[in-house]
Amino acid sequence: MSPSFLLILIPLLPLLAALTSIIFGRRLGSRAHLPAVIGLASAAVVALALLVVTVRSRGTAETPRPIDITTTLWQWATIDNAYVPAIDSQAAVPGVAVGEDAYSARPFSISITMRLDPLTATMLMIITSIGLLVAIYSIGYMHGDPGYPRFFALVAMFVFSMSMLVAASNFLLVYIFWEAVGACSYLLIGFWFQKPEAAKAAKKAFLVNRIGDFGLAVAVFLLWLTYGTLDFHDTFSSEGTILPGILGQTRLADVGGYVSGIVGTAICLLLLLAACGKSAQLPLHVWLPDAMEGPTPASALIHAATMVTAGVYLIARCTPLYMACPGALVMVSIVGTTTALVAALIGTVQNDLKRVLAYSTISQLGYMFACLGTGTLLGFTAAIFHLLTHAFFKALLFLGAGSVMHSMGGVIDMQRFGGLRKIMPVTAVTFLIGSLALAGIAPFAGFFSKDEILASLHSKGWPDVHHSVSNQHHATIPTIPSPHSPRDTIHNVGYREITGYGQYLEGTHVPETVGIDALNQPIVWQTLFWMALVTAGLTAFYTFRAVFMTFTGPLRVPEEAGDHAHESPSVMTTPLIVLAIPATFIGFILFTTEGLAHFLAATPSFTAPSVVSTTTASVFHWDLAIQGTLAATLGIVIAAVGHLGRRSDGPQLERWLGPLRSFLENRMFIDQFYNAIIVKPIKAIAFLTALFEKYCIERSVRLIAHLPLTLGGVVRRLQSGLLQRYALASVIGVLAIIVLLAWRL
Repeated sequence: MSPSFLLILIPLLPLLAALTSIIFGRRLGSRAHLPAVIGLASAAVVALALLVVTVRSRGTAETPRPIDITTTLWQWATIDNAYVPAIDSQAAVPGVAVGEDAYSARPFSISITMRLDPLTATMLMIITSIGLLVAIYSIGYMHGDPGYPRFFALVAMFVFSMSMLVAASNFLLVYIFWEAVGACSYLLIGFWFQKPEAAKAAKKAFLVNRIGDFGLAVAVFLLWLTYGTLDFHDTFSSEGTILPGILGQTRLADVGGYVSGIVGTAICLLLLLAACGKSAQLPLHVWLPDAMEGPTPASALIHAATMVTAGVYLIARCTPLYMACPGALVMVSIVGTTTALVAALIGTVQNDLKRVLAYSTISQLGYMFACLGTGTLLGFTAAIFHLLTHAFFKALLFLGAGSVMHSMGGVIDMQRFGGLRKIMPVTAVTFLIGSLALAGIAPFAGFFSKDEILASLHSKGWPDVHHSVSNQHHATIPTIPSPHSPRDTIHNVGYREITGYGQYLEGTHVPETVGIDALNQPIVWQTLFWMALVTAGLTAFYTFRAVFMTFTGPLRVPEEAGDHAHESPSVMTTPLIVLAIPATFIGFILFTTEGLAHFLAATPSFTAPSVVSTTTASVFHWDLAIQGTLAATLGIVIAAVGHLGRRSDGPQLERWLGPLRSFLENRMFIDQFYNAIIVKPIKAIAFLTALFEKYCIERSVRLIAHLPLTLGGVVRRLQSGLLQRYALASVIGVLAIIVLLAWRL
């Protein structure tokens, strides 16, 4: 089967599964999970086959080939001459068009087109595999729930929406499925809508994400006005000329193909705002911890493979746009690193096991943003590397927390249980593996991806050190495709250090840095590196604090569990065992073989000259690995001193924090701040509006409605039905007419 057919099958299978569950779910009863499990299993197999085909399409390590395959399903809308630039010298700004088409009219053409490249293939593999394991786990976790069929329909629809988001080759389609993912998350977070907390959490997630979605909508408009198209890929006009897509090979080959300045920076910052909403970054992170009110399998799906990774994907996909705006790139790293540190600090004092993992997700996503903002090929590939490893160990941790919650009768407060390793050995061992991966302990997966992130930040803070190391290696100069090549043009690109591209920069005018571009300084990057290193230590602390409080010490079971506290059924523990395998080995395999880095380097967005010029040698940074390991070890040791083997409800290490503990337990009062400056003023305005509506508008409407009744009542009294009164009225009327006529004469 062709790659295009496989690409279409992957989102189609979950969609069919969702529709089948909606139509026949009630009839299937306890087997309502079958459509979702079968559909997701089939999609995962197809995604694996597509990944293998894509890897083979890349070529050998000596002659790598970028992959850019588009498949158009149908034409949605076409408006001829929708974009007509003014014919003057100001119209031909960089990025509006390329070459001869700089002043030509452009059609507004929206096609349902899917794009296959290494980034898409990698994301699809993650989404479908994690989705399948979550669905299997849910068979045991959701057993007996009244909404059993509805849950599996939503899971399948979630996977479909996310698959289409990463496969879409048009910014408008990305926006549509961006909203679809948000709708699915709203329905899953509020799945138990009878609970006020769940309904409130769903509304909070929905409303906070509207802020980010507004940023994406405005960015889409600006992209259209700036580039005259919304397509990623190149298209062809009726005359056979190339119409450059925003992320197509033609524009990527053009050195000045992307706008910078105010417009370019505005587009990038709006895309960052959208990513902050979906990926729960400051200041839009407040919805994710409350989203724990949804079923635990839904939390695992949201945190590991779907919604929250959409922001990372969006920025990675739009790499060429960001490379033209250094200030926006720095802001990505500043937002990410700050979020990582703040979330880690808050997570150190949380006692809800799922909430600890929620803040961990926010923090690890911040890590991904931090290295994305470095603007280097190492940073971009490291972000996706960490996204992949994080998907496995975070899904493992969330499903492990769900296993604990299932056994403890719904209790998830770590102060109310302990010593669970004695009755839940499988959950304890697999949770420990996930914790080691999250903490970044070698040789588990998180160690290698975290090392890559620290290396990307370190290379920006201390560029001379990394440059001297890189100069010891050499590779061939890549060949950039011709602007007149077809869409599937193949060109050489190397992953290791590229030499020779520096000539492009020589002799060019470097404008004076102004605004946020001035943040692109070594001192800023050095600060971000140390913040990331501190976050690594905090991550290990709060992770093993949760491990020690939950699984060590004397056995303590809450009364809600009764006499039924035991290991979860095999349908729940099997996904834990399966996830523990990649959480242990996948980081080592991908790092030592450089397989993922070489593969992702063939993504069109990463073959732009501005990205290729940042390619550095593949070197294991022993100094950074030792620093990261020492930070993680210190965090584990402190957690052990405070919590290993002790009763969960006993005195905790956090008591030494004093007022800082209250500050962190209240989430740094960020929610309270939003409540004071946004929620309460809106409620006050709503209250005043309600009063105005009730006492002004409503009474005015009622007054107008009563006027005809009042006038009718007056006239009604004249209609007595007595003939004598009608005769008297006639006589009086005639006399009045006579008097009036006489007076006029």
